[in-house]
Amino acid sequence: MGKVYERIDDGLAAFMAAQPMFFVASAPAVGGHVNVSPKGYADTFTVLGPNHVAYLDLTGSGAETIAHLRQNGRLTVMFCSFDAKPRILRLYGTGRAALPGDEGWADLLARFGEHPGARSVVVLSVERIADSCGFAVPRMSLDGDRPVLDDAHRTRGPEYLREYRATRNVVSIDGLPAFGGQTPAEPAGRP
Repeated sequence: MGKVYERIDDGLAAFMAAQPMFFVASAPAVGGHVNVSPKGYADTFTVLGPNHVAYLDLTGSGAETIAHLRQNGRLTVMFCSFDAKPRILRLYGTGRAALPGDEGWADLLARFGEHPGARSVVVLSVERIADSCGFAVPRMSLDGDRPVLDDAHRTRGPEYLREYRATRNVVSIDGLPAFGGQTPAEPAGRP
């Protein structure tokens, strides 16, 4: 039986930290495509407080989540347990993308591991926290993180990433502005 929580306590934070991946879901205000993105790397998610979380947004083939956040702010983050104890946890709320150069960027970035393709930090103000059984989620074992994305970003370098973002991350598949011409610079300010 599912339960609704008022805040992220130590038990919920520990559950989220133990999961090797999470999913984010967003959608435009009207019509368009619903987007669900899997996120990996254990050091790309953090709890900021009892009703605030953040994740490191890495350069990828699209920018749907950023576009949806700019338009309406709605975001859901979901964690699934793939081990012996089944559980699904969803965080519903309103998010924003913090970009390099924004106030507080360096402090946010310092909460994550180093990833050469970081383009923003998504911060979620959590309005609803709910879990469910997860009885139909399969049990799987983790072989390890897949280093391909970080390796590709490191090999291609900052100039390639700037060009990629400027040409591939400007609008969503529905034509909504994502980075809207403001191409994030390489992250700076990491202590």
